[in-house]
Amino acid sequence: MKTMKNLVRTSALALLGALLLAPAARGIPPHPDQLTYPKFTYQPPSAKEYRTVLKSGPVAYVAEDRELPLVSVSITLRGGTYLDPAGKEGLAELAGYLLARGGTKSMTAEQLEERLAFLAAQFNSSYDSDRGSVSMNLLAKDLDEGLALLREALTEPRFQEDKLKLRKDQLLSDMKSRNDDTADIEVRERGFLAFGDGYYTNRYTTKASLEGITRDDLVAFHRRWVDPKNFVVAVSGDFGKGATRAAMIARVDALFAKWPHKGEAAPPVPKPAHAMAPGLYLVDKDVNQGRVSVMLPALQRNDPDYDAALVMNDILGGGGFTSRITNRVRSDEGLAYSAGSALPGGVWFPGTFRASFQSKVRTCAYATQIVLEEMKKIREADVTDEELQTAKSSFVDTLSRRFTTKSQTMGVFVDEELTGRFATEPDYYRGYAARIEKVSKDDVKRVARRLLATDRVTVLAVGKKADLLDPDPKHPVMFPALTGGKVTDVPLRDPFTMQPMTAGTK
Repeated sequence: MKTMKNLVRTSALALLGALLLAPAARGIPPHPDQLTYPKFTYQPPSAKEYRTVLKSGPVAYVAEDRELPLVSVSITLRGGTYLDPAGKEGLAELAGYLLARGGTKSMTAEQLEERLAFLAAQFNSSYDSDRGSVSMNLLAKDLDEGLALLREALTEPRFQEDKLKLRKDQLLSDMKSRNDDTADIEVRERGFLAFGDGYYTNRYTTKASLEGITRDDLVAFHRRWVDPKNFVVAVSGDFGKGATRAAMIARVDALFAKWPHKGEAAPPVPKPAHAMAPGLYLVDKDVNQGRVSVMLPALQRNDPDYDAALVMNDILGGGGFTSRITNRVRSDEGLAYSAGSALPGGVWFPGTFRASFQSKVRTCAYATQIVLEEMKKIREADVTDEELQTAKSSFVDTLSRRFTTKSQTMGVFVDEELTGRFATEPDYYRGYAARIEKVSKDDVKRVARRLLATDRVTVLAVGKKADLLDPDPKHPVMFPALTGGKVTDVPLRDPFTMQPMTAGTK
C-alpha cells in the first residue's frame, strides 16, 4: 500500500514537472510579461474599389455584405444649419427632422410610421451644423418598397402641420432647461469664446425664430437644398441572390433620376473671422461642482503638423489613463473623476485645443494650475520613449476599428468624399500608420511649442463665482493669477432669446 502511494506521488510529481517544463520546451516564457508578439499590420480598404459616380449626379460608395439579410442606404447632404436665413434659426433642424417623420404626399405621418414598423425598417433624417442625413435600413426582401418610400420622402415630404406643431412644442420645452446643466452652459459658452457671437454655430434657435417658421418655409428650404447635386451616398448589404453590384448601382441611380425640383448647390461652410481672446471668463452658477475648459486656437486636419499634434495630445491628455493630465488631476490629486484634453483637427477651419475637467468649485483653480503645468512640461522637455510608443500604438492599432463592417467603411468614405479630403489625398488611410510611426520626440516638442502657448490661454470656468475666487486653503491658488489677472464675467443667457441676462434676471 505504501509502495503504491509512493508510486502515485512520484507519477504526480513527474506529470507536474512535465507540465511546467512543456511551455519552455515550446518556447513559451514562464511569465506573461515576457510574451512577445509579431508587429501588427493592417491595410485599410481602398475607396476606389467602392466609388462610383451615378448618372443622376451623386457620388456613391456601394459594397455588398451578405452577413445579414439587410440593406442600408445612407444619404449625406451638403449644407447644414448655416443655411438658416436670419430670423429663421431652427429651419434646417425642423426640415431635417420632419422629412422622415412628417409623412409623404401619398401617406400621412401615421401611415408612414405604421408601414415602416410593418417592414421592420428604420428611417431617419436630420440636419446638423455642416451636413444633413437621410438613412434607411431594412430587410433585403423589402428593398423595392423601401426605395419607393425613400424616393417619395425625399421628393415630396408632407411636413404634416400637426407634426410640425408637436416638434415646435418639444423644442420650446427643451429651451426652458438651457441653463439647468453646467455641461450645456460650458459647451455653449466655449463656442461663443472660440468663434464669436455672429458665427453660425452660435446662432441658436430662439422662441421668436421657432414661432416664425411655417410649413411653407420648410417646403421652400427642402426644394432649394435637398437635391442630388448635394448628395453623397453609401449603400451596403445583401443585394439578393444572383444580384450584382452593378445591378444595385442601377437601382440606386434610379432613386435620384428625374428629380422633380430644381435645387441649388449648397455653398461652402463659412469660416469664422473671430479671434479668441485670452483671459479668465467666469459664468456664475450656484453648483458644487465647477467645470473648466482651458482653450487655445489649434489647427486644421490638413496641416503638416496634424499627425504630430495627435500624438502630442494623446500623451498630454487625450489618451485616458495613459495621459499626463488624467494621471495628475484624477489619479494623483483626486481632484476630478474625468480630466483630459482634446485637439480635433478642424475640417473646414482650424479647430480648438481644449483641456477640461469637472472638480469641486474651490479646487478648480488648483486643478487648472496642474493642467497648465503639464502643458508647459510637454513644451519644454522630451516625452519618454514609452509615452511616445504607447501613443503611436493607440492610433495605429485601432485604425482597423473604423472599418469593422462594410457599413462603417462606406460611412468613412462618404465623410472623406463630402469634406474633400479624397480629392487631395485619395489614399489617406493607407498611409495613416506610416505617418504616425514617423512622429518623433522632436516633432512632439515642436508642435507643443507651436500650439500650447500657456501665456495666451482662454480659460472658461462655470461655477459659483465666490467659491471659484476663494480657493480651498489646502491649495491656495488664485484663479486670476493663472491668466494674467484679467477676469471677465459671462452672464447666463435668456433661454428663449439667447441674449445675455442682466444681473438679477432669471
